[in-house]
Amino acid sequence: MGTFIKDIFRTKQIRDLQETEAKHGLKRALGPLHLVFLGIGCTIGAGIFVLTGTVAAQNAGPGIMLSFVLAGFAALFAALCYSEFASLVPISGSAYTYSYTTLGEIIAWIIGWDLVLEYAIGAMAVSIGWSGYVTEFLKNFGLAIPPQLAAAHGSLVTLANGQQVEAWFNLPAVFIVFAITVLLIIGIRESASLNNLIVLIKIGVILLFVFGSMHAIKVGNWHPFIPQNNGEWGHFGWTGIMMGAGIVFFAYVGFDAVSTAAQEARNPRRDMPIGLIGSLLVCTVLYIAVAAVATGVVSYKDLDVPHPIAVAASHAGLPWMSFAVEFGAIAGLSSVILVLLLGQSRIIWTMAHDGLLPPFFSHVHPKLKTPWISSVILGLLVSIFSAFFTIREAGSLVSIGTLLAFIIVCSSVLILRIREPQHERPFRTPCIWLVAPVGALASLVLMLSLPGLTWIRLVVWLVIGQVIYFAYGRKHSVLAGR
Repeated sequence: MGTFIKDIFRTKQIRDLQETEAKHGLKRALGPLHLVFLGIGCTIGAGIFVLTGTVAAQNAGPGIMLSFVLAGFAALFAALCYSEFASLVPISGSAYTYSYTTLGEIIAWIIGWDLVLEYAIGAMAVSIGWSGYVTEFLKNFGLAIPPQLAAAHGSLVTLANGQQVEAWFNLPAVFIVFAITVLLIIGIRESASLNNLIVLIKIGVILLFVFGSMHAIKVGNWHPFIPQNNGEWGHFGWTGIMMGAGIVFFAYVGFDAVSTAAQEARNPRRDMPIGLIGSLLVCTVLYIAVAAVATGVVSYKDLDVPHPIAVAASHAGLPWMSFAVEFGAIAGLSSVILVLLLGQSRIIWTMAHDGLLPPFFSHVHPKLKTPWISSVILGLLVSIFSAFFTIREAGSLVSIGTLLAFIIVCSSVLILRIREPQHERPFRTPCIWLVAPVGALASLVLMLSLPGLTWIRLVVWLVIGQVIYFAYGRKHSVLAGR
């Protein structure tokens, strides 16, 4: 029994990770601006273009601004902890790698398996949002995707004649996942360069929406700022603010994805903290601004649609802006899918490199220098599931996975400070004894505010992961032979 416990809690050594840092085979092509843009590219997406409307309409009302503040607060504390780890251990794998050095292999597996779910469901959720915007955008050119092919299986959709029928599957969502997967296989530099361009477009569109629509704000739409609770947990009132924060936390997964690109950064010890914290701060300000304008222009009750920002722009009396918002949303959501699929494939690659998953997942293309096999498999799975889920179901599941990762990282950075204080830390989390515990506690509170069904789905996924670990990973782990 003692040997068993020792095996599953074996840890990696910091010095071993640092020694193998340059032997990974991935191409170092990303500078600090690339990393900031990767974070913004992933963070500004479905959270601002889609979930802003659904959470305002169903949970928080205009108080969604407070939901973004609470979620951003928890994310900032976690980002500071991530930054210390990313500069100390600049290795792909994000929270998985960090927990492997502090809490042991079994905890690392749990968080790694959780991150696989987080990024997969995240990409799925955003592809669903992308489908909603592209369907509306194409109508501007007289092109109509049949409703049965643009929604989750079983969803009720309305035909042109007013008849309601059940949808078959979401074809546009499948298409965008396939296209992004191909781009990621081609190369990291090409992917990052396209992401930079997309980020510039969507930031421009967001600023255009905020400043162009401010004239149409009706202060009455902000009253009551926190609608009275309807007697059910999470539906308005302060419980709605909390549940809203838990759901929109999905929007803050972007800076976590930055840490998965550590082995493709040119100077990760300096640049990773810049990418993590810089992207988070920029995105938080934009989120609050957009939520304020959207709920000020349109009653929150009318925002429960697949394209709420475009609806708000239209209400502002600027139909051309609605067109621009739809275009920016399509571009923006594309970059989110790109970064999420990139992060997911790198985590799978790292876990396979450690022996916890079959070795073919760690194969790097000899010419393109990308983990192409894992990208193909994961892209296929994400595209299939994106055809059948709704964005709200997916968003909640991503949030709980992200929050669990944040709890692990905040705990791990504190443990490592105590256990191995001698290591040089290019970036040190300020006020670590306050930031780390508060970051973990804030994430836990937001987790507890999420629906019970989301918890059940997470537990089922983690149980499946434990079966795989004990059947395969524990025996084939690189550390098993030491």
